[in-house]
Amino acid sequence: MKIALLYLLKIVGIILGIVILYVTLGLLLPMIEVSAEDDGQPKEVPIYIYTNGVHTDIVMPVKTDLYDWGSKVPFSNTKSKRTDYNYIGIGWGDKGFYLDTPTWADLKFSTAFKAAFWLSDSAMHCSYYKTMKEGEDCKMIMISKNQYKNLVKFVEDKFDKDQNGNFILIPTNAVYDVNDAFYDAKGKYSFLNTCNTWANDALKAAGQKAALWTPSDFGIFRHYK
Repeated sequence: MKIALLYLLKIVGIILGIVILYVTLGLLLPMIEVSAEDDGQPKEVPIYIYTNGVHTDIVMPVKTDLYDWGSKVPFSNTKSKRTDYNYIGIGWGDKGFYLDTPTWADLKFSTAFKAAFWLSDSAMHCSYYKTMKEGEDCKMIMISKNQYKNLVKFVEDKFDKDQNGNFILIPTNAVYDVNDAFYDAKGKYSFLNTCNTWANDALKAAGQKAALWTPSDFGIFRHYK
């Protein structure tokens, strides 16, 4: 009995140690800034970082002379089916969280456990917007065309594709509004690789300021105050 209790206490201690280490790194590593890279080209393309308070999206123009997101993420896949949107916000995350947890009140232990430990699939959440407004939750960044090409490649490469190279729509009614849709994605979500970690890496791919590593939206936005 004493040996079993000792093992249990050791396990609890290890778990607490991991949690404390994770929280500590989650607070300290985002403070280390990865500096922006100046490629010497004119900064002509506006992009945005946008958070809903938990999750960060990368927002880009729907169509430029470099790329047309409307041809890859059809407007017809949204409930509104409007074609006059000017921006598209894209985020990567855990499929279970996206589809089964519209609010924190709907969060189940099984969903959180699977997400934390690489046990579920991932998805891309794509939302169209007519306009973007800067504020505490939304920051505009001007980047060069070359940087935008790198960003597009990074984002596009995260989508799962069918044999024809098309993004794979997830048929679901669990959308957040009339302007969004979900698509299958590559990779596994975990407590080490979160939706915000992905957005932070997207900024790095575009040569923009970012945290060394961050699991939270705060770790990104602190560098854009």
